[in-house]
Amino acid sequence: MGIRQRLTEPVDAASLAVFRMAFGALLLVLVLRYFEHGWISEYFLQPKHLFKYWGFGWVRPLPGVGMYVVFGVMAVCALGVALGYRYRTSVLGYGLLFAYQHLLDKTHYLNHYYLVACVCGLMACLPLAATWSLDARRGRAPGADLVPTYALWALRAQLGLVYVFGGLAKLNEDWLLRAEPLRFWLQRKSELWLLGPLASQAWLGFSMSWAGAAFDLCIVPLLLARKTRRFAFVALFGFHLATAQLFSIGMFPYLMMAGSLLFAEPNWPRRLLSRLGVSSARVRPVWTSAPTPRLALPVLGLYFALQLVLPLRHWLYPGDARWTEQGFRFSWSVMVMEKNGSVDFRVLEPQTGRVFHVAPSEYFTPYQVAMMAPQPDMVQEAARVVAQDFRSRGVAEPKVFVDAYASLNGRAMQRLIDPSVDLSRAPDGLAAKPWILPLTPRPQESLAVARSME
Repeated sequence: MGIRQRLTEPVDAASLAVFRMAFGALLLVLVLRYFEHGWISEYFLQPKHLFKYWGFGWVRPLPGVGMYVVFGVMAVCALGVALGYRYRTSVLGYGLLFAYQHLLDKTHYLNHYYLVACVCGLMACLPLAATWSLDARRGRAPGADLVPTYALWALRAQLGLVYVFGGLAKLNEDWLLRAEPLRFWLQRKSELWLLGPLASQAWLGFSMSWAGAAFDLCIVPLLLARKTRRFAFVALFGFHLATAQLFSIGMFPYLMMAGSLLFAEPNWPRRLLSRLGVSSARVRPVWTSAPTPRLALPVLGLYFALQLVLPLRHWLYPGDARWTEQGFRFSWSVMVMEKNGSVDFRVLEPQTGRVFHVAPSEYFTPYQVAMMAPQPDMVQEAARVVAQDFRSRGVAEPKVFVDAYASLNGRAMQRLIDPSVDLSRAPDGLAAKPWILPLTPRPQESLAVARSME
């Protein structure tokens, strides 16, 4: 049997329907949190400048109450996804609006925001409202209890890539030989009643670091194998519940727990309902009424080829991607660094030789400053903003230099950017940035740390 035939075979749609409901509920919670915490105004209306992704400088926030309307529509779409009401319109609408607000300011980039956008895009192409949905009840969906196998495996593959690349990103010296940044984060949890007394112990950080890397690399094959699936589910839920309590990583643990249910047998919700004494619709053999679109598999193939390439693109750049951040975003490098920095700008007026010292707080919010300081591409964009401001004040051809320092995973502060480069004129784009200074190797302390564990 060929691959195409295997991927187009019918499979029970029940697990996909449950995932659709859970995912829609999480999308709704995500939107409500923006309203609850006042993030819409704080993130999109109050800042004087928003940091743009390369190529998306044209994206602008809507004025007035426009952004509130955007999030209100997203809430309605999220509810539509959960209920399976006008499903494709709902998930596509949410995905596009979510991508729009995310592209407004890369200050707020998070791996799970990127994952939400990816899953929304996939779901818009998959028949996840085939059963247990208002669309099926009202005749707007085929009403089939069967869907093509590729619908299930596409979402499994998307979630699996997060784990695999997350595990590969942890195979570095800091994570394995120094237990950083996990050891540093655990030391902040000294108030926890059970973990607190152990938080300062080196062995705990090392144990959790190695366990975390092993979990990411092994959980997908363990979920796929029937013999180890129950153990894998226990480990997965325990792992994500623990990380949700220990670290501030938003909805990521809950999203991954919901996605993990796709790795169980596709009919598990029907079997569960049967055990609870609740009747569920029998699987109806109406598969032939929903043929697979001709371009479905080629498009999915191209999509996942891109998903495999994007996380590897950092190898095209010199230096450590955690330091330079070139190729770091969109690579599923989850929880692999603790980075902070400081930056100040020096503006030179060539005609007079005058030098103006500028604090970034004059242009950006405190949160933007904190996020911008250790990220070279954002510092470059900030330098352009400063230059434009001085031009508007009548300074001809201002030159902007930066004193930027950063610390990665407990290292001492060191210069991040060449202070002799006029950053406002440095070429922008996807090419390597030669003005990013290399990360200085830190003293070899692995042996000392290892001995402290004895």
